[in-house]
Amino acid sequence: MKNTTKRAYVLFAVLIAFFVGFTILIYTFIMNGSDWATNKANRHLYSDGSISAAGSIYDCNGEILAQTVDGNRRYNESSSVRKATLHTIGDLNGFIATGVQYTYRHTLTGYDFINGISSIVQYGKGNDIHLTIDSDVCEVAYKALNGRKGAVGVYNYKTGKIICMVSAPTYDPKNKPSDIDTNEKYEGVYLNRVLSGLYTPGSTFKVITAASAIENIPDIYQREFKCTGKYDTGDGTVICNSTHGTVNFEEALNKSCNSAFAQIAIELGSEKLTLTAQELGFNTDVTVDGIASPETSIFDVSKATKVDLGWAGIGQYITLANPYQMMMVMGCIANSGVTVEPYVVDYIQSPKLIRDITQPQTSEEITLTSDVANKLKTLLRSNVKNYYGDKKFPGLEMCGKTGTAQIDDGEPHSWFVGFSQNSSTPYAIVAVVENGGSGLSAAGNVANKVMQAICN
Repeated sequence: MKNTTKRAYVLFAVLIAFFVGFTILIYTFIMNGSDWATNKANRHLYSDGSISAAGSIYDCNGEILAQTVDGNRRYNESSSVRKATLHTIGDLNGFIATGVQYTYRHTLTGYDFINGISSIVQYGKGNDIHLTIDSDVCEVAYKALNGRKGAVGVYNYKTGKIICMVSAPTYDPKNKPSDIDTNEKYEGVYLNRVLSGLYTPGSTFKVITAASAIENIPDIYQREFKCTGKYDTGDGTVICNSTHGTVNFEEALNKSCNSAFAQIAIELGSEKLTLTAQELGFNTDVTVDGIASPETSIFDVSKATKVDLGWAGIGQYITLANPYQMMMVMGCIANSGVTVEPYVVDYIQSPKLIRDITQPQTSEEITLTSDVANKLKTLLRSNVKNYYGDKKFPGLEMCGKTGTAQIDDGEPHSWFVGFSQNSSTPYAIVAVVENGGSGLSAAGNVANKVMQAICN
């Protein structure tokens, strides 16, 4: 009897071990099956470490951006389109980790949990992906950067569709440079600067400081600020880019007066300014569908002195901004405080012609009240109408803010953030030109060329 009991216990233990092991195996398969199936060792999908069997990728106009032909992966026929869309599409080896060909490799190969990659065997292809980007507009952005490093992002703030996402430096994936890993001009070439770039924002951050002032200083519109070309904080000096004399709040933003905005930042204090910055995406993870989590913008004044806080309020000190996040801030303002989450995959179509369409969603990652957003909208429109000039952005009813961000080495980074109020062109834009100098002449010019391409 004792032996029978012992055997029963042993059998029971074996059964438990079996079921635990089986459960772990199933869980591991569910979690990792897609990665196993799309591993580079799979010769159904890869050739010499490069993806060779996958569905096609199209832009919003049905232009083929990548496809498989006779077992080889081919890009668009135009060299400039290939370069302009490289960071969105991705390379064949997965070095550009934010590219569609890497992040959606499971979808492109037609993998599913039940059937694995049988779609490749049965139909000779996986799923096709139709993107929201317009390759013609991306090409204009690429050419407007004119060989300079930088980033351009544009999205429809009503629908969330990303129309343009261009990063430079770039290269032609059809003719990859042999010196790409050694030539300085290709430094950071695998980085999508729209999603993964971090830059000193310069005066574009004054939009955030202005938002905080509207929220927390009741009489901000009645205030006047005296600018002598500098502002003495008591423990240091904030230098202005000009001598503006006496200006009100709107004029201070129009003329991008450092003296005025340093005073405003110091009056707000670190706690209130930080809270507004976080409401607008700083120190917060923002998302974009399936592609990547953009680099987190940084605003930290926890150890700032009075003069440091003044510099932080004008977008200097140790503040860093991500272009994608700043584009979303513009979209939130343009849309009266409602942020529609940007996305780049419009729909996925299986070989059986079944479509999985992306539905627009609102985002809680960047928030403003409608009252603050509409007041900012008026201020940003005033910047263009009364200071930059509508001739710089014809036909757009443009609202925006420039930034000339001082850095330790080289010329300042040039920024432009803004949006069109024209109901036929509801697009928000960010443009960054590294070491470009003046915000208006460099990034502002890039932004106008891209927006005009969208209009036309």
